Amino acid sequence: MIEQTPLIVTEWYYHKPSSKELNGKIISLTTLDVMKKRTSTKKGIACRFTSSFVAGKESILVYIAEDSYVIDLADVIDKNELVTMVRNSFSKFKETFELRKLGTALQDSTINPLDENKVNFDAILPLLQ
Repeated sequence: MIEQTPLIVTEWYYHKPSSKELNGKIISLTTLDVMKKRTSTKKGIACRFTSSFVAGKESILVYIAEDSYVIDLADVIDKNELVTMVRNSFSKFKETFELRKLGTALQDSTINPLDENKVNFDAILPLLQ
């Protein structure tokens, strides 16, 4: 059985930009870190997404959130299930950003889509063995 835990926002550091004209000048970068989790009866992974928004040298937002999966030791996870798990975690990460960005200078900004071609799923899969 696979259980997904609630997304936890661990950091939301918003700094109101000093310049009012930011249109087209905001750059964002999103990264994914995956960590192994294990107890005597369960295994799993934690997906930590980090998204940073900057305008020039000015940091506007650092947003970090974690999402975990808890899996019975006997369950075997294949690559397709792993891809689905990461997609679901990213979807929750993006949805939370969309809600929290309202009222900020980033209300017209979006998080870059997850580039699955840059995610090495083959390297993550052994964490679930």
